[in-house]
Amino acid sequence: MASSEVDQKFLGRIARSVEPSNAYLASWLFKVLGLSVSLAEQLVKARKQRRLDTTREAQSLELYFHIIWLSREGLVMVEQYVLPLVGDHVELKVLTYKLRASFYHIFVLFHNNPPVSTMGSSTVEARAAVTRALAPGGSRLDKGKGIDRGIKLPDTAPSSLQATHRLEGGPVGPPPGFGPQPPEAAGAFLIPSVDYLPTAHQYFKEAVALADSLLWGSHSLRLSVKTEYAAFLYECVHDQEGSRKLAKDTISEVYEATEGMDDDMFNDACELVTVLGKMMKRGLGSRGQSPATAAASQADSVGTAIPPAGMENPI
Repeated sequence: MASSEVDQKFLGRIARSVEPSNAYLASWLFKVLGLSVSLAEQLVKARKQRRLDTTREAQSLELYFHIIWLSREGLVMVEQYVLPLVGDHVELKVLTYKLRASFYHIFVLFHNNPPVSTMGSSTVEARAAVTRALAPGGSRLDKGKGIDRGIKLPDTAPSSLQATHRLEGGPVGPPPGFGPQPPEAAGAFLIPSVDYLPTAHQYFKEAVALADSLLWGSHSLRLSVKTEYAAFLYECVHDQEGSRKLAKDTISEVYEATEGMDDDMFNDACELVTVLGKMMKRGLGSRGQSPATAAASQADSVGTAIPPAGMENPI
């Protein structure tokens, strides 16, 4: 993802290498690197929670907004300040295309409409809870001391010294722009609540095609692109077979590559191949079968193990 350690290594290396000739580009690459490190911490927290349940904890809502905000800012940096300056720098071009797809991957995971993942808060229950919390007249928490339901004045008590009129005593609305939002707009003040899946998928295809054409089979940056694309296919597109096939084909390409690499890149490639190996078996049964195939074979084995009627004890 945009928080991958491999991506962070290449961001730092490329920023240092281009700094003497293009300090402006290097400064933006360092900014993207810093944002990526912060985003990695937030994504680890979100992964541990499995789902950001914004209906129950304010911390989950804050984490959700923080992830979306960091991803939005990272996308702006990449698209507006880095992508136009990549030039003929091969690794930087592949990395930039990959980062763009990665930020959209986060949008799909946490803020897609309609939701395609359970990671984010874009669920019907979460959006309804946010709406209830923002609705006028809703209950408010009074600093953890219980529910503050407000103080009701007698109907005869005037609210001012002026003569009563039809607007006096009515509900006081929030300032313009701070009113209750519809359920689908939770987090929409950061980015629109739309379907990001087609755009993310298209950007991943472009990043993969670029990596295949410019980098050799065992290049760690190329493996990083393929690894995240396999995760995207599994988690967001729900193409489990396609994800496993991509992981398997990528591992085969690594073993067929003949180009040399330094020790650091070799270690990164080994780690990514290990991840791809797990992805190749993700969602399969214990014998490497899909759940449906495993269930069918288990039913067949049970059926053959039961003898016909009248033959329970043929001896």
